[in-house]
Amino acid sequence: MSTIENAVKMMVASVSLSIKATHWGAATAIAVLLPLAAAAEPITLKLAFFPSEYTEIYEAAIKPFVDRVNTEGKGVLVIKVYPDGALGKAVAKQPQMVLDDIAEIGWIIPGQTPYRFPDNQLLEMPGLFHDLREGTLAYTRLLAGNALRGYRDFFVIGAFMSAPTFVHSRKPISALADLKGQKIRANNQMEAEMLERLGAIPTVMPSVQVATAVERGAIDGAALSVAALVDFHVSQKAKNHYLLRGGSTPLLLLMNRKRFESLPAPAQMLIRKYSGEPAAAAWIESFGDAEREQLDKIRADPERKVVVPSPSDWDSARQIYQSMIDAWAAKSAHNRALLARVRTEIAGLRKAKEMRQ
Repeated sequence: MSTIENAVKMMVASVSLSIKATHWGAATAIAVLLPLAAAAEPITLKLAFFPSEYTEIYEAAIKPFVDRVNTEGKGVLVIKVYPDGALGKAVAKQPQMVLDDIAEIGWIIPGQTPYRFPDNQLLEMPGLFHDLREGTLAYTRLLAGNALRGYRDFFVIGAFMSAPTFVHSRKPISALADLKGQKIRANNQMEAEMLERLGAIPTVMPSVQVATAVERGAIDGAALSVAALVDFHVSQKAKNHYLLRGGSTPLLLLMNRKRFESLPAPAQMLIRKYSGEPAAAAWIESFGDAEREQLDKIRADPERKVVVPSPSDWDSARQIYQSMIDAWAAKSAHNRALLARVRTEIAGLRKAKEMRQ
């Protein structure tokens, strides 16, 4: 260990005794320690991102974090993004790539590896969250409280939720009954169960494969958030939009925990500064705006057919959603306790929203 590194560690210990766990305190400590750490070679971390960097996902989840860390940590810490699956394209292999240090940080779709993140099934349930903001904040706070299994080997930089999905198809959907027999892509097992109960034939498939599958006729359509519909070019193939609000999709920006803990203290503090709630806030603002803008464009496009479910169809769907949640909760005491905790988080978020309005 170099003299500089020893000095930095000693200063970290001293500073940590005197500062409080606030953003101001963290910023002050970073400002003190980064100039010393900069005397050594900067540390480079690889970030694996299998979609394109020309997506709303990149703009909302990856770019804000990377830009802030690279700007503030100049000369100390550099995050280099490898988009378009440059380090590996298989969506289900992204978590293992992070654990194997192929990339220190990775963009993860936990629904593609449900065995790793078993409690995420609850977050995927249709009808649970009203919107993207509610889901993202609940997910972020559950992870901050260590309420979810499967995350022990990871440091969570960002936990995000998509807006509730709609069904988009190359075939017309004027009512719930029109879903019967349609082959519809799902993001995860819970969404697949929802679609099956609604009469569709579901197929779990990564978003990056959907446009090609629709074009070739392998599937008729997909359950996707509106921004994802555009990001993954499915909007060019599916022009019938049934606005039945389904489940939300959990999304993650994860770092190898051992690698994180091996970093010098100033680098750890900098990553922490822009993780968790700050990452959630950036996502909510940017991706939330994109969702609203894209939905407005779809509604205004005369070449598209946009259908809002009737009250009776919506009631039928909600009964199915509740039965799915009830069945999941009945499986174990753990599930029931987690559902109660999630509902407490949601209630708190809704109450706070009402007070602001």
